[in-house]
Amino acid sequence: MARRPRKRSRWPIALAESLLLPCLLTIATRATAADAVRSPDSGDGSALAADPVGAMATIDATDLYLDLIINGTERGLVHLGYRDGTLWATRATLQQLGFMLPTDSPDPVRLDSLPGVQVRYDAEQQSATLTVPLKLLHLSTSVLNAQSASVPHANASPGALLNYDIYATRDTQGGASASAYTELRVFGGPGTLSSTGLSQTSRTSGDWHGRSVRLDTTWSMSFPERMLTMDVGDTLTGATAWSRPTRIGGVQFGTNFALQPYRVTAPLPQFLGQATLPSQVELYINGMKQYSGQVPVGPFQLNAVPGISGAGNAQLVLTDALGRVSTVDFSLYNTQQLLQKGLTDWSAGFGFVREDYGLRSFSYSRDPMASGSWRLGLTDQFTASAHAEVTQGLANAGVGGDWLLGHAGIVSGSMARSQHDGLDGSQLSLGYQWINSRFNFGVQGTRSSSGYRDVAALYGSPSPRLSASAQAGMSTDGFGNFGVSYVHLRYLEQTSRYASGYWYKSLGRSASISLNLNQNLDVSRDRSVFLSFSLTFDARTYMSAGVQRQGNRNLFDASISRSLPTDDGFGWRTQTQQGDGSHGGLAELDYLGRYGQTQVGLVNFGGNSSAYAGASGALVLMDGHAFAARSIYNGFALVSTDGIPDVPVKLENNLVGHTDRHGLLLVTPLNAYQNNKLSIDPMQLPADVRIGHVDTNATPVDRAGTLVNFGITPVRAASVLLRDDAGKPLPLGSQVRQRGQPGDPALVGFDGAVYLDTLDKHNVLEVSLPEGGTCNTGFDYRRQGDGIPQIGPLTCAKKGAP
Repeated sequence: MARRPRKRSRWPIALAESLLLPCLLTIATRATAADAVRSPDSGDGSALAADPVGAMATIDATDLYLDLIINGTERGLVHLGYRDGTLWATRATLQQLGFMLPTDSPDPVRLDSLPGVQVRYDAEQQSATLTVPLKLLHLSTSVLNAQSASVPHANASPGALLNYDIYATRDTQGGASASAYTELRVFGGPGTLSSTGLSQTSRTSGDWHGRSVRLDTTWSMSFPERMLTMDVGDTLTGATAWSRPTRIGGVQFGTNFALQPYRVTAPLPQFLGQATLPSQVELYINGMKQYSGQVPVGPFQLNAVPGISGAGNAQLVLTDALGRVSTVDFSLYNTQQLLQKGLTDWSAGFGFVREDYGLRSFSYSRDPMASGSWRLGLTDQFTASAHAEVTQGLANAGVGGDWLLGHAGIVSGSMARSQHDGLDGSQLSLGYQWINSRFNFGVQGTRSSSGYRDVAALYGSPSPRLSASAQAGMSTDGFGNFGVSYVHLRYLEQTSRYASGYWYKSLGRSASISLNLNQNLDVSRDRSVFLSFSLTFDARTYMSAGVQRQGNRNLFDASISRSLPTDDGFGWRTQTQQGDGSHGGLAELDYLGRYGQTQVGLVNFGGNSSAYAGASGALVLMDGHAFAARSIYNGFALVSTDGIPDVPVKLENNLVGHTDRHGLLLVTPLNAYQNNKLSIDPMQLPADVRIGHVDTNATPVDRAGTLVNFGITPVRAASVLLRDDAGKPLPLGSQVRQRGQPGDPALVGFDGAVYLDTLDKHNVLEVSLPEGGTCNTGFDYRRQGDGIPQIGPLTCAKKGAP
């Protein structure tokens, strides 16, 4: 323990302080800067600099410069005083360390006089440890598991693609038909141009009749950093949950959250706590661990994606540096209906309504229309929405919102008004939903007045006068899952009401049984009951059997099938149906290969037999080469190994194929705007190549391809054996340069061998010997098989050039 010096020694101490204080300040600044990296509240050296020289002389205390630890966190070198076996600190020092002191506190302050503060002084280590109640400290809140705002850089290489889906049938009555759905896509830096079409032909009474129709032609361009997409051509207008989209030919521009798939748009539950010591924090939601990490001293906020929908229970487990465990329980409600506070989702469209879609290729309304939708997270508990649309003689606008009632569920509502040719109308909607792991309940209702119109009603079906639904379900451990539902639809001259119920029960791991009932509440005879049983044999093979009563008819059907594998392989299914004097069956064989999917089958029902066949896939043109593949509806990549064939390529460490004779492999599908890890095995490459990297992230844009190159370049490499004029190997460490080649010299190893990988057809080597002097030699490079050739031994002449 340090002792107080006598008065006659005070002036040497003051002199030492004046000489050493600049050095101590430098050390303290560096120490606290290093601690600041570990803790946001660790200070920046100002705690040491705050005290003037001799600050402790007013209370006759010895000046100490100690390594201070507060609640397990190192705070660097701090100026303290020592008197009567206790430590003291000035108000300025404590305030810089984050202490909240009363205005009438003495200066300096005896540390153990502060309420709840425990002090431990280690004279040998010249350190002090304080345990301080958090109520005395002003610490910033640490945010754990903060959402990353990084956006992967997506790109598209120039290319074209044709998706096709062909289907044909022929029956025993002489009838036949064929259809083909196609999508032609051109992509590159400026965006993606896509056009779809449908062609059909059929034969009846010996004559063939056919027609073709264009469906959609759209050019799309996206801006991932701003989550915006622009579509020009045939597209759908934006809509809210209580409005209807309209198919138009025009321009649509707005938010596209799919451009940042790593971003969570729904509000994240925030779990608040505080740690007196550095601690380990773990979050469990419904018993499943969702997060584990370290938390510094002070208050903290943990953001977490719950991984559940609806109501749930969360548990926060805090284990401090001393091994003490504390647990806090929370209730939460998670939903995707809401937007995070401040997040906006909007769209705006202008164009002409598409008419006779699927029947005529170029049929559009004469009057233009405009539409706009908007959603904003006003708070994490309330998301507001609005929608408006206008066309000749019609104006429609409305507002709505979704409100989270704590843990009691979500209430949704909207109100819209319209005016059409002088006729006013309104639409009101209200809904409520609550779910958890065992129960679910929801009601939804929309009522429209007779004069309510939207753009979709002018060119298609009117909106229902009344649309109402309700559903409830329950999950039990012993009796399975139960549920009931009710649907009510009312149009101008038609009303339909249905009630239904279901029961589902698992029988072990491989079997299940279910019962479904459906009743038309307006027609008592319109009733159906379906009882089914299913049995799984393995991951791909299963069978099912069922009995159905619909009206006065009884039907029995049974089937057994084997699904297609994820890689190449076959699948099949057979089915039989009996009931009311009729019987029939079906047999089908499917094949999924690298270049697409095919199917063939025979079917017989009601005495009519037919055969069918189909094929689907894609043709891709990129980098001057054509490829066949499965149908592509997402991003993909063309991997190039710079002409080297048969190189294994992996996607997320799973082998997906080998490069062809041109050193190319088409890899599909990839997730658009996400990092898809592609890699190659360098051990499968020739020895005389240089590899830029063996793995990379491919990030394609939506429905487009990107070219992936691993930077493989061929090299002229050889192991050259060098000898001196006497025929002995050149000394170890001799430096070899290629005449005319920049860069560092190569070193001669054992037996006079040197490895060179930048050789030309003719090479001159200049060698600097360790003992001084130089020698020269030359040779012509000739490739010898697939390996690295060995050249020499060559004589390195000390005089003259070769």
